[in-house]
This record gives sequence, structure tokens and C-alpha cells, in this order.
Amino acid sequence: VNGENLKAEDLSLDNNEVKKLLEFSILCNDSAIIDGNEIGDPTETALVSLGKKFNIDEKELRTKFKRLKEIPFDSERKCMSTLNDYNGKKIMIVKGAVDVLEGKITTIERNGKIENIQEADLKAFTAQNQNYSENGLRVLCVAYRELCETCDLTVDMESDLTALGLIAMMDPPRVESQEAVRECKKAGITPIMITGDHLVTASAIAKRIGIMGEGDKGVVGSEIDKYSDEELLDFVKDIRVYARVTPEHKIRIVKAWQNRGNIVSMTGDGVNDAPALKQADIGVAMGITGTEVSKEAASMVLTDDNFATIVKAVENGRNVYANIKRAIQFLLSGNFAGILVVLMASLTSLPLPFAPVHLLFINLVTDSLPAIALGLEPYKENVMDQKPRNINESILTPSFLKRIVIQGIIIGLCTFAAFLIGYSGGDKILASTMSFGTLCLGRLVHGYNCKSKKPVLFKKGFFNNKYMQMAFLAGAFVLTIVLVCPPLQGLFSVRSLNLIQLLEVYGCAFLVLPLIQITKLIEKRMKGE
Repeated sequence: VNGENLKAEDLSLDNNEVKKLLEFSILCNDSAIIDGNEIGDPTETALVSLGKKFNIDEKELRTKFKRLKEIPFDSERKCMSTLNDYNGKKIMIVKGAVDVLEGKITTIERNGKIENIQEADLKAFTAQNQNYSENGLRVLCVAYRELCETCDLTVDMESDLTALGLIAMMDPPRVESQEAVRECKKAGITPIMITGDHLVTASAIAKRIGIMGEGDKGVVGSEIDKYSDEELLDFVKDIRVYARVTPEHKIRIVKAWQNRGNIVSMTGDGVNDAPALKQADIGVAMGITGTEVSKEAASMVLTDDNFATIVKAVENGRNVYANIKRAIQFLLSGNFAGILVVLMASLTSLPLPFAPVHLLFINLVTDSLPAIALGLEPYKENVMDQKPRNINESILTPSFLKRIVIQGIIIGLCTFAAFLIGYSGGDKILASTMSFGTLCLGRLVHGYNCKSKKPVLFKKGFFNNKYMQMAFLAGAFVLTIVLVCPPLQGLFSVRSLNLIQLLEVYGCAFLVLPLIQITKLIEKRMKGE
């Protein structure tokens, strides 16, 4: 104001230009503070909050200087205009981006006088805007124009404006945003800033929180217009900040990253963000400051408007996916073992190792309990150290199937060994009983193998899943009762086992654990980990 750089605490309403600048910024504003709650755009509520510090109530001010008409802010014009009855005059107030309005300003109010703007004034505007922006401040220009009684408020009237001054404010990143960005990069996620702010402002903030690094670039939306959709695919790969963008630019940016084979998540809170939120694979709207249109277009709504929450959601999603894979690994390897035992018995002309009731028991007890427990495996933070999987990758990858087959073979061999021990005397029922008991217990033990791809036998976290302990103990208890209780022999087609036979079953079953852990250790050594 008047060529002075004033801090908020140094403002005085005795200065006519300061008072008018503050009043106009609140009149050309749709936000309000009701019962201490800020309602509206954060930039506008900041201006209303500043007025409160000087006892300017936005409701009283807007009643005193009635708004006659308005042209809302849009991303093309980068400004907002209102027509107010200000002290009996029809005053058009314009609030918007400095680089947009400076070309529409012809006069400047200085010390109560309106003077033609000089080249030096424009250079001072530009220099001050640059200085504020480099310090990460959001800068607004407030200007006005007196209209005649018969004039109407139109976009064409946004010219020949009188500048009042610039307002710069800090929209500080949340404390946790820098750590959230670091977590994203560690997880193979590329964070990108798309904003309507000045490029210098956006770049300063992006560098501060880690979005922009060495060699990364920032561009303004007009640069995007120079490229076709095909050319944009290569152009976007090094760009981390997009400033002064329109809704069309946002959609093109999202599509370009998608066409490069990426899963794209887009966050936004305004009406102009809705098309890009819809286009993104996962649109994330702000629950507090977001418009209803953006919330409707989004796949997910953040109740705390916190970017770190998105990172936490990614971590939770990866853990859920990992738990699903653990359960699938457990079920498929165990079932493959059962099929393998039946196949080996058939090829060697031996009796069938399992009765139909055995298979029902396996499905109800030894399949379901550990699988559910694996689905409740405690979340691990190291999932964020892994790179994102390919968009077209199947859940049954070659390495995953290989692991299932190897583990299934080990369980099957241990089960078949118990079957041969039981059949050594020619007793088919005893052989079937021992193979049934070994497969059931072996699969309960195998649940611990499925907790991790790495060898974790008796390491930290091996017993961290209380549901796994409950599943194992419950399954082992029920199975032992079936194997030693004579009244249950007929129901489950088994023979009651003595202590020696029961120990043989337990020995073959528990052998599954160290053998599979050894294969994991071998795999780890082969990979050089």
C-alpha cells in the first residue's frame, strides 16, 4: 500500500488506503466466520479473519455496503468481481492474481489521490509479487473501478482499474506434509502439485516440502497448450509443479500420467477440480473445505483435509493386499499338498489317504481358521519400502505360484511320509488317520510360514498375531480330540492313536515349519539379499 510493505500487526485503519484495501478484500469475498468456524475458501477466510482483528465484522460490512452483483472467480480469469453500493457510489471491486490484473490496471490510489500508473509502479508491483512468491506467499491484487449508474457489471468492465495494493499471505504446509511426501517417494509414489497459484509461489512450497528436487521442473498451464496429447506423455515425466492451470489442463495432466501406465490419485476441493477428480483412478476430495460437487465426483473424502491421511490410506491398502495374498498362499499351498498326496497314493497303487469327512474337516477347521487369522495379520510399516506393483500384474505372479508349489510339495511330502508310516503294517485306516492328522496339523503350522516371504522363524513378530495363536491352538485341540477320543472314530473315519503314533503325526507336521523356512533362506541367499 502506497509503496510500503506492511505486516498485518503494523496495519492502521487510520490509513485510508489500508482501510479501503481491507474492506474491499472482505466485500469481494464469499467467506464468513460463524461461531468461530471458518466457512469458505481458506484464502478468503484469511482475509475475513484479518478484518476481525481490526473489529471489522464481515456481516455488518456487507450490510452497510450492499453487494449489487457479482462475477464469481473462475480459473480462466483468475479473479473475482463484485459490484457494491459503496458510500452511494457503484464500485466494482476486483480481487485476483497479480500477473492477471496488472495488465488491466491504468491508475493507482496513492495517499488519497488517484494517479496514472507509471512504468516504475508496474515494475515495483512485479518485483514485490516476485519477492512474496519466492518466499512461498500467496499474493492477491485488489483493485476497483467506479461505474456509472447505468453501467452493468460484466467481464468486459474488468479493465481501466485503479490499484489499491497487494495482499500476501502464508498458507503454510502442514508439519506432517514433508514427512508424508518423503514416505510417498520411498514407496515409489511420485507426488505432483497442480495449483492455480503463481509458479514461483508453488515452486517455493514444493521445494520446501520435498515435491520438487534437483532436476525437477515446474510449468504454467499455458505451456501445456503447446503440446498434443501424445507429446504431453513425454513432457510430463520431469514436471513436478503445474501452476496457473485450468480444469482442462488438470484433466490432460491426469490422462497423460495414466497413459504412461500409472495409477493416478488426484486431490482437490473446488468445483473446478471435479472433472479431474472424476478422471483420476482415485479422486480424493477434502471433507472440510471441499465443495459438494468435488465430494460427489471423488472416490474418497478426507474428513481431516490432511495429505498425510492419503499416505496412511496407501499403507493400509498395501497391508490389506498383502494379507489377502498371505491367505491365498496358505489356502492354495495347503490344497495343493492334499491333491499331491492323493496323486502320489494313486500312482503308487496305495489306498486313498483321505476319507470324504476328512476333507470336510480340513475345509471347516484347518482352512478357515488360519486363513481368517492371516487376514488379520498386524500391519507392517515396511510395505512402504516396496515399489508399486505393475497395473497389469496378476495376484498370481510366477514367483508367487513358485512359492505355493514348493511349499505345497513340502507339506505333501511330510503328509505322505506319515501315511507310509501308518501303512507300514498294512492298516489302511491307521494310514488314513495319520495322513489326515499330519495334513491338518501341518497346515495349521504352515500358517506361520505364510506370515512373511522372508525366513522369520522365532524372530521378532513371529508370534505377534494373537488370532494366529488362537487359530492354531483351537485347531490343534479339536484335531487332537478327534485323533485320541474313541467315541469319535466312527464319525470321522479314524482310528484312535496311541502316544507314539500321535508324536509321529506331530513330528511330521511340525517338520513343515523348518523345511519351508530353509527354502526361504535359500531363496534369500540366491537373490543376494
